Amino acid sequence: MDFSLTEEHVQARKMVRDFTHKEVMPTIGEWDRKQEMNPDILPRMAELGILGICIPVRYGGQGFDYITLGLVCEELERADTTLRVVMSVHMGLNSMALLQWGTEEQKQQFLVPQARGEKYAGFGLTEPGVGSDVANMAATARKAGDSYILNGEKMWISLATKAHHFLVFAKTDPTAGARGITAFIITRDMPGVTTGDIHGKLGVRAGSTGWVAMQDVEVPAANRLGEEGEGFKIAMSCLDNGRYTVGSGATGLIRACLEESVKYAGERHTFGRPIGEHQLVKQKIAYMRQWYDTAFLLNMRAGWMKNMGIRNTRETSLAKWYATDMSVKAALEAIQVHGAYGFSDEYPVERYLRNSKGAVIYEGTSEIHQLMQADYELGYREDKPLRCELPAYDAEYWQAEPEMA
Repeated sequence: MDFSLTEEHVQARKMVRDFTHKEVMPTIGEWDRKQEMNPDILPRMAELGILGICIPVRYGGQGFDYITLGLVCEELERADTTLRVVMSVHMGLNSMALLQWGTEEQKQQFLVPQARGEKYAGFGLTEPGVGSDVANMAATARKAGDSYILNGEKMWISLATKAHHFLVFAKTDPTAGARGITAFIITRDMPGVTTGDIHGKLGVRAGSTGWVAMQDVEVPAANRLGEEGEGFKIAMSCLDNGRYTVGSGATGLIRACLEESVKYAGERHTFGRPIGEHQLVKQKIAYMRQWYDTAFLLNMRAGWMKNMGIRNTRETSLAKWYATDMSVKAALEAIQVHGAYGFSDEYPVERYLRNSKGAVIYEGTSEIHQLMQADYELGYREDKPLRCELPAYDAEYWQAEPEMA
């Protein structure tokens, strides 16, 4: 098994690292305190091609593989979680779903501008009264001629007030449970769509999180993603991709905690020597290194499986669960290394801890992932084939220019 990165992987990671060092890290503390999203972030990510990093060139993307997506998410969250959240919703939960499930017409209409960064994309599954219990959602979609009429509200939606397109889920058959859910592509400018921001969050303060309400929204049948009743399958496949970006990002957060702790341990002196020479500080540093390497390898395995076109629900769940749980532990240990300074926003580790708590909740809570892993081991759960699988990475196809009409 080859664990080495290709030249393309190295170049993409360096590009994102240079971007975050020059344009994000110097001001992210200020935007976090303001609880506002830097208006330059999304346009710059689009300009650099980050928003379409693993989408085929023929659909407006950069043509890199899924491992590159993970490396990019790691670098983005190393700077701040809000940047990785953009990739989770715009890329993992929306654009990759269009690549997997969309018709050619849907890809041209929605995926191409998203991959180019001309349009931003969101994802609407969670509701005010529904989180992990997806089958109990209240949003409805009623067929009316060549359209559907959507009603309902989605909550805790990243990029709610920034996105142009949303992939949302609603019940076309309220009596059928999970089998009655259908997926739809809606746009912000559709009559009846309203959005708003949520303020007062513990973390991810420099990002956009809000709600999306739908009141008698008329959606063309051509905007239905997949068939009626396939919404639950589509949502779960989206989560496979979203969880991969979250796990990769959490790996970057562990690395950020490690790097800041190593730096501080060399600068801070107590009892006449650097605190890095004290055994219990060494223990914290060692654990953070162990957590980072393990999380990195788990996410690399998931990325490799995606490249190969192998169903990876189990492996991605494990990677996401481990990396996010360890990112919380790493942030706590980093604060402990920094002592009183870790309790203030003078150093970034305070922000790391606040940001880390979101990822153990969204994209499946840690408890949900524990149950999933146990069910796999006990034989209660298995990955059944989907009608559409995420396409395996093919460099020749991904990097080919679109044919002229």
